[in-house]
Amino acid sequence: MVWRSVVISRPAKLRREQFRLAVEQEQTAFVPFEDIAVIVLNHREITLTHPVLSACGEYGISLFATGDTHHPSGVFLPFLPHSRATRWLRLQLDLPRPVAKQAWASIIRKKIGNQAACLRLVGRDGADRLDSYARRVRSGDAGNLEGQAAAFYFVQLFGKGFHREQARFANAALDYGYAILRGTIARGLVAHGLLPTLGLFHASEQNAFNLADDVIEPFRPLVDLFVTKMMPQPDDELHPENKVALVGLLNTDIGMPRGKMSVLSAIEHTIESLARVYDGGSDTLLELPTLIGLEQHRLEC
Repeated sequence: MVWRSVVISRPAKLRREQFRLAVEQEQTAFVPFEDIAVIVLNHREITLTHPVLSACGEYGISLFATGDTHHPSGVFLPFLPHSRATRWLRLQLDLPRPVAKQAWASIIRKKIGNQAACLRLVGRDGADRLDSYARRVRSGDAGNLEGQAAAFYFVQLFGKGFHREQARFANAALDYGYAILRGTIARGLVAHGLLPTLGLFHASEQNAFNLADDVIEPFRPLVDLFVTKMMPQPDDELHPENKVALVGLLNTDIGMPRGKMSVLSAIEHTIESLARVYDGGSDTLLELPTLIGLEQHRLEC
């Protein structure tokens, strides 16, 4: 299982040296491609060769580019031709609507449950109310409990007057963390032969990642928890070290039905379980993450 995230925030040249990524700066660092899940290019003076892009495709690596605001503005995803791509496309298109609505309800219950866990982990009030919202979610979340929970949750977490459109440190950090998760999930969907455009619930014609936006929902509170525990900078700016730490959330432990694992591994397990739902299963087959804290995953030797 790939596990390493590479964030480059200074001028550099990236090239391929056999099975390794070479990052040329004052000194040259080498990272095996097979160890990399994500590369983030966070400086305007970074150049890379075509063989590096080719290797990202071969090894299933997501490559993020950032814009003038230093937030992810684009992602290069591996093509990874799947042996049964047409079959998976048909399964996505033919998924019975009741199954899709029940799967979405399961996702929203878990998301709201993780929001409640986040409040408990940071010592905020309101977790019991969120648990109540989660229990009341029905097929397709027709009552929009997700929206009601979000309106209550973010105020409990960040204080009265907070809303997601404000230009402030917390929102910049949340957006950055969500973007990294979203691109990583899209990579996993492509690797499993699923088309990210076709969502269970999200269905915008202008969104190429509708399904990624479905899968990300129960993972979002992990970013919320981390941002809440980050001390805002005196200038209210999101600094390079903050961005590195947000990318590092991919290696944080999270609970799964099969046990504690890294977020990267949990994304793979969630997508595999979603594929089983498409392949004739029910929403009960979904394996979704449970927020347990911010401990970094440790590899067992």
